[in-house]
Amino acid sequence: MVEGESGILNISPPWFKPDYEPSKRRLTWPNGAMATIYSSKEPDHLNGPQHDLAWGDEIRTWYCAQEVWDMLMLGLRLGEHPRCVATTTPLPIKLIRNLLKMPDVVVTGGTTYENRMNLAPSFYSQIVSQYEGTRLGQQEIHAELLEDVPGALWNRGIIQYKPAPDLVRVVVAVDPAVTSKDTSDETGIVAAGLGIDGHAYVLADRSARVSPDAWARRTVQTFKDFEADKVIGEVNNGGELVELTIRTVDKNIPYKAVHASRGKYARAEPVAALYEQGKVFHTEPFTELEDQQCTWLAESGDSPDRLDALVWALTELMIEESKPPKEFRIGVAA
Repeated sequence: MVEGESGILNISPPWFKPDYEPSKRRLTWPNGAMATIYSSKEPDHLNGPQHDLAWGDEIRTWYCAQEVWDMLMLGLRLGEHPRCVATTTPLPIKLIRNLLKMPDVVVTGGTTYENRMNLAPSFYSQIVSQYEGTRLGQQEIHAELLEDVPGALWNRGIIQYKPAPDLVRVVVAVDPAVTSKDTSDETGIVAAGLGIDGHAYVLADRSARVSPDAWARRTVQTFKDFEADKVIGEVNNGGELVELTIRTVDKNIPYKAVHASRGKYARAEPVAALYEQGKVFHTEPFTELEDQQCTWLAESGDSPDRLDALVWALTELMIEESKPPKEFRIGVAA
């Protein structure tokens, strides 16, 4: 935005080029106007300052995008008509979908073809021609918002909603974060139940970015709220401390430790298949959880904590439960 080839410093005329002070995260123009630079990974910096204009670039890549946007809006309160412009490749994350629903948001789209004079000729002969007519091309070339993300295990169409019938089992799964800083991952806390109809029902998503004591209390309260049978805890990061933290809140909680011996994608695949088969329902929309389900890609390197907790809960209810006892499993050798 500042030092890039089409950034502010490179496109400003010599007579009105701002002075850039990286250590202060500040641009100052000859007429005294100032701009401050912020990062979504340091949202606390937005707590306090006031502005009359904001520019958010590539908001689809922001860390905790909705939370950072909300913090930015709270400081946009100077002048008679404070405004914000957001520029981004359209991805169906929660923030972008929310903005598109707001009546005072004006949407302007532009295709890569409209920017042709600024791009290398080889870009068109090699890149654009390769992706024109594809889903990726619709998004990246034509700036279309696609609800489904290619490569994601879930899409919006396979997430169905239905009230839960009588339940024969309920579990609460927790995928704890290692730290509780503003930039830490969330702790995933998801409750799910097995209905008398043999289907699974997602009952609650109480994930949050909180301290170990706070997520333990959330987990225990969720266990009590749904009269659950067991707490399932992933212990790859926290080891025995996960169980110890929960038992500090309630020493009598039935607890089962699970270890991630396979990658996230491999663990999530059979659970996504249950959705495709119409065997899993959500009792209400869980927006942030569903955003993770429908946008997470294995190659992204992100840690989808809500999704992880969901996978552990449904694996316990629908996959582990369906396995016969070891002594009755039959193997065939050639």
